Amino acid sequence: MVAAMWIRSTMAYRTSFVIATCASFVTTGLDFVAVLLMFSQVDALGGWSLPEVAFLYGLSGIAFGLADLAIGSMERLGRRVRDGTLDLLLVRPAPVLAQLAADRFAPRRVGRVLQGALVLGFALSALDVDWTPAKVVLVPVMLAGGGAIFCAVFVAGAAFQFLAQDASEVQNAFTYGGTTLLQYPPSLFGPELVRGVTFVLPLAFVNWVPASYVLDRPYPLGLPGWTAFASPLVAAGCCALAGLAWRAGLRSYRSTGS
Repeated sequence: MVAAMWIRSTMAYRTSFVIATCASFVTTGLDFVAVLLMFSQVDALGGWSLPEVAFLYGLSGIAFGLADLAIGSMERLGRRVRDGTLDLLLVRPAPVLAQLAADRFAPRRVGRVLQGALVLGFALSALDVDWTPAKVVLVPVMLAGGGAIFCAVFVAGAAFQFLAQDASEVQNAFTYGGTTLLQYPPSLFGPELVRGVTFVLPLAFVNWVPASYVLDRPYPLGLPGWTAFASPLVAAGCCALAGLAWRAGLRSYRSTGS
């Protein structure tokens, strides 16, 4: 209901919506322009060609864009905790998490998804891949699992804001920073960082690990082959842990009057 209200409010000014969506599309597209500029000087990045990097970029962009569209408003939780307006959501007969996700729902964020889809389309048309049924199925599985993993990161970051009320930038470091990291091949980064985003904050399962199977490349850290199909399991585990963190954070909330 809340999200529908914000959609109706946005669509009442359709020209403004189109302009905002195009601005989001162009702004996020500048990241890929930077990639193109790099490839104007080199033939490969970390041994990966332009279509392969574009494949990583598109997968990361769509997965993050879907999560940002669905629950990107969670980053405003710290402000609500500081000014006490979270109390208004607590007295309503609806889950607080759903209300926060729908608060100021911004359809313009679909521009990020469209931009990622455009780059992914380019990558798929340029890649020389032997498309087996398993590889074909794995692409939408990656997108769904990656979106769920980013959603879990958004929720976990929001839960942290119950403790550190001015921590939206810390959350952004793992959400926006995470998607930027995944736009580039793992061979560009040190083994410690790759281990961190594989075993601690498993963002590598958004695209690095499953994309290695699709592109017939070595798996990061020498992971076994079955891990390419583990994105849904990793996403389920991340969502479960994020849910526990959210409930713990919500129980710790004491409003501004205490």
